[in-house]
Amino acid sequence: MRYQPINKELFVRNRARFADLLKPNSLAVFNSNDIMPTNADGTMAFRQNNDIYYLSGIDQEESILVLYPDFHSDRLREILFLRETNENIAIWEGHKYTKQEAEEASGIPSVYWLTDFEGIFQTLMGEVEHVYLNTNEHIRSAADVETRDARFIKSCKEKYPLHKYERAAPLMHHLRAIKSEWEIDALQKACNITEQGFRRVLNFVKPGVMEYEVEAEYIHEFVRSGSRGFAYSPIVASGANACVLHYIENSMECKEGDLLLMDVGAEYANYNADMTRTIPVSGRFTKRQREIYEAVHRVMKEAMQMLVPGNVIAQYHKEVGLYMQSELLELGLLDKTDLKNSTELQPAYKKYFMHGTSHHLGLDVHDVGNIYQEMKPGMVFTVEPGIYIREENLGIRLENNVVITDDGLIDLMENIPLEADEIEEIMNS
Repeated sequence: MRYQPINKELFVRNRARFADLLKPNSLAVFNSNDIMPTNADGTMAFRQNNDIYYLSGIDQEESILVLYPDFHSDRLREILFLRETNENIAIWEGHKYTKQEAEEASGIPSVYWLTDFEGIFQTLMGEVEHVYLNTNEHIRSAADVETRDARFIKSCKEKYPLHKYERAAPLMHHLRAIKSEWEIDALQKACNITEQGFRRVLNFVKPGVMEYEVEAEYIHEFVRSGSRGFAYSPIVASGANACVLHYIENSMECKEGDLLLMDVGAEYANYNADMTRTIPVSGRFTKRQREIYEAVHRVMKEAMQMLVPGNVIAQYHKEVGLYMQSELLELGLLDKTDLKNSTELQPAYKKYFMHGTSHHLGLDVHDVGNIYQEMKPGMVFTVEPGIYIREENLGIRLENNVVITDDGLIDLMENIPLEADEIEEIMNS
């Protein structure tokens, strides 16, 4: 792994917090993600399942975590099962965890090879009453691929049909929404790497460069800084492309007079940054571009003031939308007729601001967390208002990542240039 391992005390604490939420006499099982195929003998890069990583710190394929806090013997209350390596695997694939290394990374002393799983699991199932199994219950999940967790659920219920099965996902969503100091540190590192990429790009962009060349500048800086790369498919959108919210083609020329919207973020230790900046390709904003830019920036600052303990995402989005609506009126993009025809389901501002302002951030870019529950200290959110004027081929979005505290916000991206004057100054230095 490229990143510095996170202190194992994070994972020890996470398991203890998870155990406190279980019903008496329960066990829980978490599986790693698959290595996904491409074509022929090709595979995609491995990305660990976030839940097993959150509870163990183990960042390797074909791993299983079993937790049974009430088992008679403390030796089998926390168990890791790993793929056993050999000389051939070491030659072709490289180093895999030894049992000692896995214990050092996770804080779990009971580490076994996968070949021992069935026998040990049968022993545990003979005593347990409730079995917590894991699924992807993200509200935006649209996966068609059957995961290792899904296959395990089928086999487990077939072999042990009379046990009481429970859902692990709601518990994980509850826990993962509140970040520890170690997690915030990892997120800060991801944001710092993202800053390095953005500063590099400010000195690179000029009329005539291609969007994919800008993407290349980011990935160069990310990888050389210890990141595995982009936290998500990067959006590098010049001109009219900025009005396509999920534009990822990144294939067009950046032209003089256009704006360049970049929604990018680095990953570090499986934690993700999520930044958006919009800059002038020519190095100077036009009067109209700056007018829109400053309006978006004002909405961003106002939205940050609303991210406080006790607020709820739905109400927050509504409040931000109304503030955006007032800005759109001032810009002449909306008028009184638009407001009169506005409805609760289709407010007037949606014509130019179609998406939400914030989402949870962490191990997932759109991190798990119950959007219907109140905001709490330790939650990390994006703040990303935007205005998209398709008739002018102009789109501006600005985005920072912030931590909610009892005393206000911690802006993890406060050092990344955001003011229009600073962006112009750097681009023309």
